[in-house]
Amino acid sequence: MQKEFEMSMMGELTYFLGLQIKQTQEGIFINQEKYTKELLKRFGMSNAKGIGTPMSSSLKLDKDEKGKSVDEKTYRGMIGSLLYLTASRPDIMFAVCLCARFQACPKESHLIAVKRILRYLISSYDYGLWYSKQSCFDLIAYTDADYAGCKVERKSTSGNCQFLGGCLVSWYSKKQSCVSLSTAEAEYIAAGCCCAQVLWMKHTLIDFGVSFKDHVAKGDVSLEYICTEDQIADIFTKPLSEDRFCFLRKLLGIGRFNE
Repeated sequence: MQKEFEMSMMGELTYFLGLQIKQTQEGIFINQEKYTKELLKRFGMSNAKGIGTPMSSSLKLDKDEKGKSVDEKTYRGMIGSLLYLTASRPDIMFAVCLCARFQACPKESHLIAVKRILRYLISSYDYGLWYSKQSCFDLIAYTDADYAGCKVERKSTSGNCQFLGGCLVSWYSKKQSCVSLSTAEAEYIAAGCCCAQVLWMKHTLIDFGVSFKDHVAKGDVSLEYICTEDQIADIFTKPLSEDRFCFLRKLLGIGRFNE
């Protein structure tokens, strides 16, 4: 980095904008434990009972127009705080983004869903991302879509994640901008977004002197089928059962330090 940019060495990085960094001979662990504890305290959830997943697998949020309204400022504050936490906690990405869709007129049902996320953080406040030290530098991505997952507009949800050298470096969960007419179309849109991210990452890495061997006809992307059980991007598209959620969370590389 010093060869490419003008920098000053201030010692080993341990804390930066809420991110806690632990560096060892085996790799680097990044989490937001301190920030998470402060977040729980700020919203009065420190003493709540922890839970195993950020969202119930049976939950279907909608506008709930007949529901009881809640304070918009508080709700938006909770969403904003949780969105910042997704910098090291991709396991809450889908749940937070889903709840964020109702910031204009939040109801009690939406607030309950957000508090469920906070209860999940109580039992996993020290979780983070582990980046192991290894020579492998393959760029691999997973993409998935939940067809018509949005109960308000019937739009699908795209989810994808990118691994560099077996470590998670980028993730995405977002409602698609148009209504898909089939499952295949929803998957195609999600795959297109994923490919765009992969190509951007590939060209960015070239600037740092990292190049990849060509694949397929044009040498840009190699598409492979992933069975449902091993589809990591599934965690970014829909609520899951606790067993399924914990399995995919582990594949993402999320856990406690030295766990």
